[in-house]
This record gives sequence, structure tokens and C-alpha cells, in this order.
Amino acid sequence: MSEPEADAVFHALADTTRRDIVRRAIRREQSISSLAERYTMSFAAVQKHVAVLERSTLVVKERRGKEQIVRANLDTLRRATRLLDEFEAIWRDRVVRIDALLAEEASGATTAPSTESER
Repeated sequence: MSEPEADAVFHALADTTRRDIVRRAIRREQSISSLAERYTMSFAAVQKHVAVLERSTLVVKERRGKEQIVRANLDTLRRATRLLDEFEAIWRDRVVRIDALLAEEASGATTAPSTESER
């Protein structure tokens, strides 16, 4: 995932309503009008949220007759997950290295040679 793509995805997911729309679209395709019924905002506001999600490629919108149907784009979700997995691996590696350094330091402290004053 390129940096601009990641920026768009995480910007889109930064909003509670948009995250909810993605969750609903993952469960099943949704019409924008059925989505709009679930929120205390105007139909136009829901359309704007969907547009942000569509630009980020988290959802795909298609017209079916009079309805605009929204479905999740699982490929983008998987790519975002892989990016987060990479970050997790970096942090886990850091924790392992810190643990190793602390263990090394602790074992060095307990096996340090005694000084003249300790004899």
C-alpha cells in the first residue's frame, strides 16, 4: 500500500460513522438510502461519508436501478491489515530486543566480579 493510499484509508477510518458504514458493508451490501435511515444525519451527509470511503477504495458504489449500492472492498481492507501487521511486527521485534537487553543487563549485574571492598 502506497503512502497516499494509506493516508486515504486511515483518514476515512478516522471517523466513527465511516467505520460503521464499512462494518455494515462488510456484513452485506447496503443501499445508501438504507444506510441513511440508520444515522441521525441527512441523506446528503451519508452520501458524503460514502464518497470519502469510495475515494479511499474501502467501499465500491454501484447503481442498481434507482438505488446506489455500497459494498466493502475486501482487497483494500486486506492491504490495510497487512500494513498494520507490519507495524505490529516492528513493535514486537523492539519488545524482544528490549527484553534481551534487560536480561543481558540483569545477568551481568548478578555475575559481576566482586571488588576488593566486597571481599
